[in-house]
Amino acid sequence: MSSGIPCMWMRGGTSKGAYFLAGDLPADPEARDAVLLNLMGSPDPRQIDGIGGGDPLTSKVAVVSRSAGDPAEVDYLFLQVFVDQALVSDTQNCGNILAGVGPFAIERGLVAVSGEKTPVTVNMLNSGQRAKVSVATPHGVVSYAGNARIDGVPGVAAPVSIEFQETAGSSCGALFPTGHVRDTIQGIDVTLIDNGMPVVVMEAAQLGIRGQESPAELEADHELRDRLEAIRLEAGPLMNLGDVSQASVPKLSLLSLPRNGGAISTRTFIPHRCHKAIGVLGAISVATSIATPGAIGNTLAVLPEGDSKILSIEHPTGEMTVICRVSETGINRSEVLRTARKLMDGQVFLKSNL
Repeated sequence: MSSGIPCMWMRGGTSKGAYFLAGDLPADPEARDAVLLNLMGSPDPRQIDGIGGGDPLTSKVAVVSRSAGDPAEVDYLFLQVFVDQALVSDTQNCGNILAGVGPFAIERGLVAVSGEKTPVTVNMLNSGQRAKVSVATPHGVVSYAGNARIDGVPGVAAPVSIEFQETAGSSCGALFPTGHVRDTIQGIDVTLIDNGMPVVVMEAAQLGIRGQESPAELEADHELRDRLEAIRLEAGPLMNLGDVSQASVPKLSLLSLPRNGGAISTRTFIPHRCHKAIGVLGAISVATSIATPGAIGNTLAVLPEGDSKILSIEHPTGEMTVICRVSETGINRSEVLRTARKLMDGQVFLKSNL
């Protein structure tokens, strides 16, 4: 590990992270995590001595390998490297970083180009779920240029469509792990839900806020943050996640009336910083909540008719559109549009031997 480690630095959706081939990192999880903390520069609020960006959204890692099954499949392990703690968490997926997995897999030769668009089936090792990622590959190579636009990212890029299937209960064992669509924790009505991401869904008004505050305003409200953390800690065991004091899940999403023509407005804690947008799988869990009768947000949201619902989930820097397919047994398929871009490809170096 004294020499450089091959690494591709990519923007995936509204996040940035380091993408590695599994074979380029230690196989032992403890040794791997020590390397990643070293490379990212954690623990340090600025991550000044590493490649992390001093924010949970820019301190992420994808570990990718060829799947033993279909040659168009890859395995993807997401790791959240904490910024100011010496912790690396594998307890969640990340749909934004997932957007870069397909392009990375093709660039590294794990998947062969198969036309103008190349489908890559991604096995999400964190949860055992699958997603199909469609990557633009005109002229036989990955293209990052295009006209797709997503809120939270300036400019345009090639579209990366992601279809999720059977994500219900990916971490908690059930879509509604308590068996109820609505519970009460410390006097606050909540929906505890996991449709790819464990989320505690609440109405902002019950917490004494409008739900339209900026992330900086909400982070400065220490009383609110303490209250949210107390709710989160109590929610963990109820969601079959156990003690979550050292975990990055569940997230918390505070809902309010939409302001810009969407279905609902959100402010999401991930879990201690307020997201400047919203995570892909977090948005899918919120969309599922508001589309479920009796769950938090269902009567607050503006919902279209029909079994196929196009839901605009508003967040601090715009919106994320989630397309849900609804059946008698609930939402069974979700799709989102993301973009990704290769920022750097080279080697990253440890600051000392491990």
